[in-house]
Amino acid sequence: MRSGSGAEGCLAANEWICGEYVRSRSQELADATVQHVWITAVSVGIALLVAFPLALVARRWRAAAGPVLGLTTVLYTIPSLAMFALLLPLLGLSAAVVVTGLVLYSLTLLVRNLLAGLDSVPADIREAARGMGYGPARLLFGVELPLALPSVLAGVRIAAVSAVSLTTVGAIVGYGGLGNLILSGMDSFFKPEVLTASVLCVLLAVLFDVALLGLQKLLTPWTRSRAGKAA
Repeated sequence: MRSGSGAEGCLAANEWICGEYVRSRSQELADATVQHVWITAVSVGIALLVAFPLALVARRWRAAAGPVLGLTTVLYTIPSLAMFALLLPLLGLSAAVVVTGLVLYSLTLLVRNLLAGLDSVPADIREAARGMGYGPARLLFGVELPLALPSVLAGVRIAAVSAVSLTTVGAIVGYGGLGNLILSGMDSFFKPEVLTASVLCVLLAVLFDVALLGLQKLLTPWTRSRAGKAA
């Protein structure tokens, strides 16, 4: 006969779905979620700052485009466990290992989307802006980047969702957010811990995607008007 009753019984029975686990470990879940969000957001933010000048270099000097895209692609193909293992001797047992790894993984997505977005700006718009006296910096930040935003933010969305997933691998160095709970639950075969942390990871990925999609629509209202006219 199963010991305990109601919600407490699911813990004793080690059931996958257990409300008592969520209630009794709410602070632990909250701390892991905050760490997960922090690592993901910081990683994608830094990656965007690094990808921007790389994309500008690749665009300004086309001979550099191949090496830049090739290097970021090679970095993306390195298995996450191997990447963290390579960074560990350099950065020590810290969150920097996970953040740096995620930054390197995000570069290929962000650089490609930045280049695609900037290249999609019509040449006649550039010429019109130059005719109005726009210099290179004003042209970039006042005309080209705003028009490239849909492509750029699409890359950020993909990078963010990917980072949410890859952050869990950081559990091998103790900085994996919800991945710490997944690893701990798998080691002890504690079913509710594994399932709850996994579900929260999925929810985080969905929330990041929806939030960034909302930001994209807010910053690019002209795309909605075009879609409306097309319909």
